[in-house]
Amino acid sequence: MGIYVIRVPDIGEGIAEVEIAAWHVQPGDAVAEDQLIADVMTDKATVEIPSHVHGTVAGLGGKVGEVLAVGAELVRLEVEGEGNLKESPASQAQIAPEKIVQPGAAPVPVAAPAPAPAPAPAPRAAVAPGAPAAPRTAGERPLAAPSVRRRALEMGVELRYVPGSGPAGRILHEDLDAWAARGGAAAAGGSIYVERHGEQAVPVIGLRRKIAQKMQEAKRRIPHFSYVEEVDVTELELLRARLNQLHGGARGKLTLLPLLIRAMVVALRDFPQINARYDDEAGVVTRFEAVHMGIATQTDGGLMVPVLRHAEALDLWACAAGVARVAEGARTGKAPREELSGSTITLTSLGPLGGIASTPVINHPEVAIVGVNRIVERPMLSKGQVVARQLMNLSSSFDHRVVDGMDAARFIQAVRGLLETPALLFVE
Repeated sequence: MGIYVIRVPDIGEGIAEVEIAAWHVQPGDAVAEDQLIADVMTDKATVEIPSHVHGTVAGLGGKVGEVLAVGAELVRLEVEGEGNLKESPASQAQIAPEKIVQPGAAPVPVAAPAPAPAPAPAPRAAVAPGAPAAPRTAGERPLAAPSVRRRALEMGVELRYVPGSGPAGRILHEDLDAWAARGGAAAAGGSIYVERHGEQAVPVIGLRRKIAQKMQEAKRRIPHFSYVEEVDVTELELLRARLNQLHGGARGKLTLLPLLIRAMVVALRDFPQINARYDDEAGVVTRFEAVHMGIATQTDGGLMVPVLRHAEALDLWACAAGVARVAEGARTGKAPREELSGSTITLTSLGPLGGIASTPVINHPEVAIVGVNRIVERPMLSKGQVVARQLMNLSSSFDHRVVDGMDAARFIQAVRGLLETPALLFVE
């Protein structure tokens, strides 16, 4: 038997270190060649690492959230033959009892690679009087009979905070009595206003760490200023509805975003200093003819910004399909690396949750970001008459080092003019 070490590969693009995002194997697991063993995260993407050989996992190089340098030991395998770890038998014997590193746990030594069977989960037990009770995890439904639930409601008790002493953690009447006796509820008055003292420490790792680093860097390095303007999108919404009526069945339904992207593409022709990236270390602003639109996308792991490349070359339906494709790729974690970097300006929208106004953070090293707020119907005066109009705010932020306030305002006013007179979107 020999030891084969899989190291963190050189992913390219100047990447010097990666963060362990997920393990797909544990010590003692048998793995086959090309089997996925780990996901690692760079500044730009999550990369899947396969096994190079057949073998048995002898140890892992770190736990989820740890950062490893390129070339560092990622996984150690026991293989038939000599392996690739060139050491003496004595030194290999010292290395063989490798550490097990599991997500969220400290490394512990093991004597053999064979995993021990996991013990069966014990049912929840009643907490001793006076001891704090940890709440159940989000989405975990407490087990209780209908009579217990009805009584808990009358007492003003939230069952998720009550530890159960019955089978599989089921909450019994006795548990309610013990909870009330410890002050968990005011038995006489049935008050729901009860002091709570639970805490939860959430490690900032994976995508959330990358987001935190990116936002901190953007706010530290970029002097932001924001500009908010109201836009009447009544005619735009009528056009969108008509286009969907005529072509929605064959070409797909249009949302507001393709129309807004088209307006930005047209307006940027006169404001090249806004479709740009600023290398503040080199002191160079690079202006782009191509519009590579970053689409801020919320995923289960956090905010990502996939890139719709060459938005200037897309019609409305191709733009809509492109936005859907890159957003879905980001949400499922299947976006290729080339679609996760290289944007020249970013568009962000919270849809119906967009609020009245916002102050979006610029996607460094870009110099501008345009934010979309929700559309609301409000009364307006038009030629002395009160009419109902569809109104929406654009909330945008700019890098004041390279974009003057006047230019930012003129750019947004140009976008506003195109949206309020949508026929101009298609006049060349």
